[in-house]
Amino acid sequence: MDAVHIANAMTVPAPAPASASAAVPRATYRHGDLRRALLDAGLELARQGGPGAVVLREATRRAGVAPNAAYRHFASRQHLLDAVRAAAVAAMAVFMEEELARVPEDAPPAERAYGRVRAVGRGYLRFAQSETGLFRMAFGQPFTVDREPDPDKGGGSGLNPFEHLGAALDDLVAAGALPAARRPGAEYLAWSTVHGMAFLAIDGPLRGAPEALRDVLAQRLLDMVERGL
Repeated sequence: MDAVHIANAMTVPAPAPASASAAVPRATYRHGDLRRALLDAGLELARQGGPGAVVLREATRRAGVAPNAAYRHFASRQHLLDAVRAAAVAAMAVFMEEELARVPEDAPPAERAYGRVRAVGRGYLRFAQSETGLFRMAFGQPFTVDREPDPDKGGGSGLNPFEHLGAALDDLVAAGALPAARRPGAEYLAWSTVHGMAFLAIDGPLRGAPEALRDVLAQRLLDMVERGL
């Protein structure tokens, strides 16, 4: 699910929409403020139009500084894209953590482990639907699973989406609900299934379908993933 090596505790700030007029320049920035302002502007651009909308010059305009000021923090548009993508992945991790928090702690181990797998999937699908621009930012272009997880991609717990899925699958093995021999690669099987549904809902035949229908299909999909594991 990246369903996935591959915010309330760590909510990505949403800057106020910029007006059509030029942004008002700020007189001074405390150390680090400009980078944060540019990143916030990039996130809002991604929310509105996905990765193609993240343009360094527009980010500087929204931050209220001259274009050259950005290069102190982002040497190129790609550097800004990378930072915005990391923040988008972290935002998805927070959606998953919100779902994971609803899994009863006192449930039997196997039931709790399955509940965690389903929670990760629900968070993935809800993020794709609620934050489509950021979802495209995170997974709409080629990406890889980090060999060494980037802390900027972690949610409030520090885990990124892929790590949340892996931890849930490990819990299944520990609870005796998933044979250890079937554990390797299980992340990719679950991820590909939920990822496909996410794109059907935002770009495919389920785009514009009633929310109730999407919810029913999502639950059936998660049932299928659970049985398939």
